[in-house]
Amino acid sequence: MKIAVINGTEKHGITYQLKEMFLNPFRETAEITEYYLPKDCPSFCMGCLNCTLRGEHTCKDAARVQKIAASLLDADLIVMTSPAYVFHVTGAMKTLLDHFAYLWIPHRPAPEMFAKRAVIITQCLGAGGESAAKDIKHSLAWWGISDSKLFTGKLMSDVVWDRLTEKKRFELTKKITALSEKCIRIDYTKPARTSPITKLKFLICRMMQKSLHEKDPEYLDGKYWANQGWLGTARPWKSR
Repeated sequence: MKIAVINGTEKHGITYQLKEMFLNPFRETAEITEYYLPKDCPSFCMGCLNCTLRGEHTCKDAARVQKIAASLLDADLIVMTSPAYVFHVTGAMKTLLDHFAYLWIPHRPAPEMFAKRAVIITQCLGAGGESAAKDIKHSLAWWGISDSKLFTGKLMSDVVWDRLTEKKRFELTKKITALSEKCIRIDYTKPARTSPITKLKFLICRMMQKSLHEKDPEYLDGKYWANQGWLGTARPWKSR
């Protein structure tokens, strides 16, 4: 089994502690690849549109972005972590998600993504963890991932693990351990289910791509969909 982990910060704080507890049961049997942001993807997306119009390898940051993309595509489980900064993910995580615009269903989604599972781990001093988790889940859903499990920790006293109350540490540990135990029981040789809403998004985008491809057969996105067979009867959730 392979796990790809994207850490939305380089800090070894509470989010890091939670992620480590989640991964511990997998360490003896899984191959785990981790990336830390912003170190492993330090440059902002500039909105140049090269990735969508000319291909992802024309991005100025392609070497870093495509290394991460390869790990995500190869993984059986994707783990995304981020503390909540003002009710959203870290700027570094947002930067990486922006770099993956070309993977969205309206552009060139990877067929592998429709079979994947993901875990999203966030926490916040207050109520911002849920909105931060939704930031990530929104992107993953538009990549084609239907099965995303969310962990959101609510801290009420401090943002340093050792200064949390014993009761709060026990509560967080129990919750993340339960999620880990649930995930480790999954048979990752079987693809995740593709939800009806994901299929609907795909079919709406298919109509758009079919029209664009008919107008310009060399248009990159439409050409990609045609080569995948998606403008015909092929579907990414059926090619498993």
